[in-house]
Amino acid sequence: MLLKTVVDKEPLSRLQKELGYSFSDAVLLLRCLTHVSHGRGKGKEHNETLEFLGDAVLSLAISDLLMHRFPEKSEGDLSKMRASLVNSVVLAEKAAELGLGLLLRMGKGEERSGGREKASILAGAFEAVLGGVYWDGGYQAARRVVERYFAPDIDERKLGQQDYKTRLQEISQMLFRVPPSYRLVAESGPDHEKRFATEILLGGRVLGRGEGKSKKQSEQEAARRALEELQRSGEAAGKAESEKLKAEN
Repeated sequence: MLLKTVVDKEPLSRLQKELGYSFSDAVLLLRCLTHVSHGRGKGKEHNETLEFLGDAVLSLAISDLLMHRFPEKSEGDLSKMRASLVNSVVLAEKAAELGLGLLLRMGKGEERSGGREKASILAGAFEAVLGGVYWDGGYQAARRVVERYFAPDIDERKLGQQDYKTRLQEISQMLFRVPPSYRLVAESGPDHEKRFATEILLGGRVLGRGEGKSKKQSEQEAARRALEELQRSGEAAGKAESEKLKAEN
């Protein structure tokens, strides 16, 4: 059953302008923005298979861009670079930049549970849109979208020396609308060999803990671990959601 719901075209036009790509198939774009919870059990199309396609297209496009930018790098280095760029936290951030959360069509239950701000759903929506661009316009069109959104990140200095605090600050503001807070929890050792331990709190929850020879180092390490935790929790939420849907079907 094709998607036939009448929607406001203006937000979709803005989205396409932001992407730098106009869909020839308007129904396909609407499907990209339809979460599986929308119209569940009514035979309506959703974006799961487009998410699957977009995941593969994104991996190929990022690999392509990295090989052109760093032709001297080894396979291992390129793999690490790609992993730092293609994960649920980063993709959710890109989706937030596009405003996909407000455009998603989802079930009332999922919306009540904060689905529009869930990292796993936002990341999946970004992949679905990319899969839709590929399906509608081919690889080069999809590659241009990937380059548009990831070129600023494909920088050896950024990839090699992450400012984890800045990254966490940006993601926290986009996904949770609040900044993280840092708390010094321990200080040990003589003056010439001090060690500091810092915890990061987000929404009252400890998200990461780091240690270092200075407060700044301990904060960077705590931010790095907090980013890893956000990625793990996003992936875990996505897997749990997938298992729940399988059980229901």
